[in-house]
Amino acid sequence: MKVEIWSDVMCPFCYIGKRKFEQALEKFEHKDDIEVEWKSFQLNPDLEDQPYKSIYEYLAESKGKSLEWSKQMHAQVVEMAKTVGLDYNFDIAKVANSFHAHRLLQLAKSKKKGSEMEERLFHAYFTEGAMISDPATLKKLALEVGLPEKRVDKIFSGMDYADQVYREIHEAQQLGATGVPFFVIDRRYGISGAQDSQLFLETLEKAYAERGK
Repeated sequence: MKVEIWSDVMCPFCYIGKRKFEQALEKFEHKDDIEVEWKSFQLNPDLEDQPYKSIYEYLAESKGKSLEWSKQMHAQVVEMAKTVGLDYNFDIAKVANSFHAHRLLQLAKSKKKGSEMEERLFHAYFTEGAMISDPATLKKLALEVGLPEKRVDKIFSGMDYADQVYREIHEAQQLGATGVPFFVIDRRYGISGAQDSQLFLETLEKAYAERGK
């Protein structure tokens, strides 16, 4: 049974949702029968890299709110992340467009390393403060998960996998996704947001029981 997950590398709720889904999967009796595919989505495709602007300033400006409001919102997300064992470090987070990271994810998927690449990108962005639009940074992360260097170099010398990224974003929209994370289980059930792990588990069980009907 296949589970498709649309996410954006710079979406804090996507990483939290990933952990909650993984918690559910660990409890699922038929977890070895589950294929997980990570799919691309961009919350802000037009975002320009702003490495010298704090993530607090970026959110405040984009929402027309105060800097203090933004810091409070991020503090709440940090606490939410801690509940699933994640360490968010927004003080060093970089404002960057995630498009090239998604192209790299597409390469990783072609090498059966999509989940590993997704995890590494999340950790790099939210914990390490990596500039996820920088080709040198992305190459380093790609090599860490075992992607072939020549193929990685080819991505950043051209626009390989751009069409796949656009296609998956469009596919999410066709399925009714207005944000991420967005989970589609066996093309039967959709779950939007970083929901409780129990909901993921119940939906996995329901979809699995209905297979073949």
